[in-house]
Amino acid sequence: MTGYPQDHPLTTELETAVTAVREAGRLCRIVQAEIDPGALSKQDRSPVTVADFGSQALICRALRDVFPNDPIIGEEDADVLREPAQAVMMERVVEHVGNLRPGSDAAEICDWIDLGGAKEYSPRFWTLDPIDGTKGFLRGGQYAIALALVLDGQVAAAVLGCPNLGPTLDAERGEGSLFTALKGAGCWEMPLAGPGNPVPVKVSSQTDPSLIRFCESVEAAHSSHGDAARIADRLAIKARPARLDSQAKYAVVARGEAEAYLRLPRDRVYREKIWDHAAGLLVVTEAGGRVTDITGRDLDFSLGYKLEENRGVVATNTPVHDDVLETIRTLGIGEF
Repeated sequence: MTGYPQDHPLTTELETAVTAVREAGRLCRIVQAEIDPGALSKQDRSPVTVADFGSQALICRALRDVFPNDPIIGEEDADVLREPAQAVMMERVVEHVGNLRPGSDAAEICDWIDLGGAKEYSPRFWTLDPIDGTKGFLRGGQYAIALALVLDGQVAAAVLGCPNLGPTLDAERGEGSLFTALKGAGCWEMPLAGPGNPVPVKVSSQTDPSLIRFCESVEAAHSSHGDAARIADRLAIKARPARLDSQAKYAVVARGEAEAYLRLPRDRVYREKIWDHAAGLLVVTEAGGRVTDITGRDLDFSLGYKLEENRGVVATNTPVHDDVLETIRTLGIGEF
């Protein structure tokens, strides 16, 4: 695959992950295209559930075939799907997975999903969010398929598929965007669904905190919009925040369309899940950015499926990172 360093020790892992995420992306786009927004009630999450299970099945199967001994810490398990009451849901998952993997039956698809059932840390494991940004998926907005390889507690390879993210934030989605990263080697962008060689991406070089742009979640429940507004006011930032769902925010920072992504804690108890940040972290850092928690600590991926020792997340282009952290500290954000 042109564009990547072919002599990197994790090239096989990265190319396997790219192929898997692209296949899952095809399934997700087909499922999302079937949604009728006018007929979908706010309580009906069935389309994203079908895509979630289908995406995890395809990716876990692909990883198992090449790396059969690698644990996978995924977001889903197939227990609920096996319940008799979910027979219709199971049929839909089998249909969509079978379109890409003919002959797949319900039992083996459930087994593929459950390959992602690891919870504990190990020296080498994958972490997967088969659909990050469920509400974005349902509203036709941004969502992501996030896969990362963690070695000795460090994110070593990452693939972030963003099916609805075009070449710029304001552009049509086209073939979607795929971001890949190898620790110590760089970050690249290429089309998710169509042809195109990987192109290196770099974060913004902006050094003036007042001229930066934030990315934040669409859902206020995911991160405190009020606290983000206080930070922006303190830094005299005039640009309106870019609000979009999922780890696509990391991608936007990585390619320089925003300088900071804030995931600010809303209480003292909640801890982030590793699958929500592992792929995005490497994409940003290998593009030249920096990612820590709100206290400046590196994210610790050695404690199982949660970032138990971290509070919130701050991802920036690097030059403004300390200014953002100092503003958070000065305002007492995260002190409950």
